[in-house]
Amino acid sequence: MTTLGTPLSPHTTKVMLLGSGELGKEVLIALQRLGVETIAVDRYENAPGQQVAHHARTITMSDPAQLKALIEAERPHLVVPEIEAIATPTLQELEAAGAVRVIPTARAARLTMDREGIRRLAAETLGLPTSPYKFCDSLAELQAAIDGGIGYPCIVKPVMSSSGKGQSKIDGPADVQKAWDYAMAGGRVSHGRVIVEGFIDFDYEITLLTVRASGQGGQVETHFCDPIGHVQVSGDYVESWQPQPMTPAALQKSREIARAVTDNLGQGLDGQPSGRGLFGVELFVKGDDVWFSEVSPRPHDTGMVTMITQWQNEFELHARAILGLPVNTALKSPGASAVIYGGVDAQGIVFEGVEEALAVPNSELRLFGKPESFVKRRMGVALAHDADVQQARQSAKLAASKVRPRAA
Repeated sequence: MTTLGTPLSPHTTKVMLLGSGELGKEVLIALQRLGVETIAVDRYENAPGQQVAHHARTITMSDPAQLKALIEAERPHLVVPEIEAIATPTLQELEAAGAVRVIPTARAARLTMDREGIRRLAAETLGLPTSPYKFCDSLAELQAAIDGGIGYPCIVKPVMSSSGKGQSKIDGPADVQKAWDYAMAGGRVSHGRVIVEGFIDFDYEITLLTVRASGQGGQVETHFCDPIGHVQVSGDYVESWQPQPMTPAALQKSREIARAVTDNLGQGLDGQPSGRGLFGVELFVKGDDVWFSEVSPRPHDTGMVTMITQWQNEFELHARAILGLPVNTALKSPGASAVIYGGVDAQGIVFEGVEEALAVPNSELRLFGKPESFVKRRMGVALAHDADVQQARQSAKLAASKVRPRAA
């Protein structure tokens, strides 16, 4: 039985988020609605999640000493990683000592913080279908991997990055140097290592939100949301919609792949499948064929569409699952999301056109409150619902186009 305490009392239930951007902010809001005391941690002051949490802490989360000191000082019941750039060996050390419980597990946080760990798990340990790939530590190794079998076109990504940073497509030899330099600049940590993947001629790509939550008798059960289609540009999501139509065979294969990966990542220190929470599983689909791409053990940026499509959005599902509460992944209405970029490099921007955006039928906005804008930084998202998913996509993009960020 789950017992929830009262915030700021001796009997509080305390949850610490490591990473407090727009996704973390929504998780924090969902936790607070359940009476949980929240601690928002980020690398910069006034991150979106820090603006709504009970407590805000700013540290370098990839620094083992800083991370350990903060967790030992705050003594949260749960630590929830929301980004990749975290000192995961420290989380494993604290979890092994019984000092804290990491969501879904410290091992999952370590494996998924870089593309090498999760790709080797999926392809080499679990035997799941993936694109052909090689890991490279230099420009020369990258060129050799392409010439040795990966071929053109191919995709190059830093082993550690997020939201498509440092990711590019190589169409021929002239693009290799540029792609290497871009990957080195886009990685979250100065690592000097990339993955190069053979190009899959897929029809579409999806995110399959997969939830491991407590069921009857306290056993962990797996739940699936309807598949989310999305468009990415240079690896960065720009719009998503739900549901994405799929053949029954492709949907079944997608669920089997997602279950295999999340069952493995859900294994605790004792080898039991105790890890709970929401996972964003990215897949390529062509006809009835499905390939594994990536997985995040946390809410996914393309899943922001669920704020308008599901009875319980991905953030509420994550909050409920990690607290041991029942979940409901049912669709409420087809819908879509479209990203609002900053469009300008400035501090404390203002948004014009908000009333015009909200005049679009069946639309909503989420402005994230990031203290600094960049031209290609995600500063908000427009949402729209409609019985017809294509109409919802048009409405979301229209609403997003009405919002005009500018320097104050």
